[in-house]
Amino acid sequence: MSGKEGEVVCVTGGSGYIGSWLVRLLLDRGYTVRATVEDLKDEKATKHLEALEGAELRLRLFQMDLLDYDSIVAAVNGASGIFHLASPVIVHQVHGPEKELLAPAIKGTKNVLRAAKELGVRRVVVTSSVSAITPCHNWPADVVKDENCWTDVDYCIKKGLWYPVSKTLAEKAAWEFAQEKGLDVVVVNPGTVMGPILPPVLNASMLMILSLLQGCTEVYEDAFMGSVHVKDVALAHILVYENTSASGRHLCVEAISHYGDFAAKVAELYPEYNVPRLPKDTQPGLLRTKNASKKLMDLGLQFIPMDQIIKDSVESLKSKGFIS
Repeated sequence: MSGKEGEVVCVTGGSGYIGSWLVRLLLDRGYTVRATVEDLKDEKATKHLEALEGAELRLRLFQMDLLDYDSIVAAVNGASGIFHLASPVIVHQVHGPEKELLAPAIKGTKNVLRAAKELGVRRVVVTSSVSAITPCHNWPADVVKDENCWTDVDYCIKKGLWYPVSKTLAEKAAWEFAQEKGLDVVVVNPGTVMGPILPPVLNASMLMILSLLQGCTEVYEDAFMGSVHVKDVALAHILVYENTSASGRHLCVEAISHYGDFAAKVAELYPEYNVPRLPKDTQPGLLRTKNASKKLMDLGLQFIPMDQIIKDSVESLKSKGFIS
């Protein structure tokens, strides 16, 4: 399953932060890409993709609704592989969790996998999250969290943390489908994704560093496990797609660290901003480690360090006019 010139793959959620980078890297490697967006008439979703090198000849955009099976089939038909990134991201102020998050994430994932199976797709890479790994409350206190760890859904429901619920249940649905139907599925679980912005809008992770630069003291105790460069996340997807030895879940973080570590590094690199001083151990019980993403490292991924993640993020925010 190597990257053959012209091999057709589909990227759902292609206009998003990670999706845009994935489309860019796939085009760079010679793939022909079918990328899905919510609305073909929305230039904020399409214009930056159409401007990518190679897009004119090897990129086709499709309008897709995760709950509309026919729209999924239209996008997937003819692809040998699928990268399923499309999923709603609403971290705060979820008014109707079933409609806004759970149905599109869980039913949408099942619909994409069903289409993949029916149309003979070879391998599906599903984008999950560290939100499907933590918060986890029955994990040994002296053991570093890894791909065997699963988020405590009941705890998240009680706390109103609907995004981790959606990612966890969607990933579990993917594994159940793969086992029952015999579909080749691999999963990437990225941490807090940051770096250069391709779309014209900010994602939740970049809003996190922006608010930190503006002095926000909120601590993401249940939602942070470490940062990762958006380019590395996109490359991780390609590596697990192209390497037949890749299987299971793949934690994707530069290192497991605390939000306090991240905030301290931002303050050190950018003392001119009003970055708050936060407690050192902002994630009680989260053990730090530099090789948490060993499975991806073994596939050849060399992670961009935290310093560079922060620099690339801040400079991108400046260049896009979000900060001065």
